[in-house]
Amino acid sequence: RNLQALTTDYMQELTYQDRKRIHNLKYFTWIEQQGKDLEELDAQWYDYEKYWGGIHKQTSKIDKLIREFNAKTGLL
Repeated sequence: RNLQALTTDYMQELTYQDRKRIHNLKYFTWIEQQGKDLEELDAQWYDYEKYWGGIHKQTSKIDKLIREFNAKTGLL
C-alpha cells in the first residue's frame, strides 16, 4: 500500500557496481549477525534466477504468514 504511493524521486537506478556494493554489505548482516552460510549469500548473486525465483513463487505463503503475524500482534 505505501510502496505503491512512492514516486521516482525516492528511487535510484543502480549500476552493476552499485548492486554489487549493496550485495557485499549483506555479508555483515547475513553471515556475521544472522549466522547464515556463505553459500546462500553467493546463491543470491550467482544463481539469481533460481534463488530469487524460488522466493517469488512463495509470495502467497509469505503474505499469509505476514497477515497471521499481524493478526496475532494486533499491529494492523
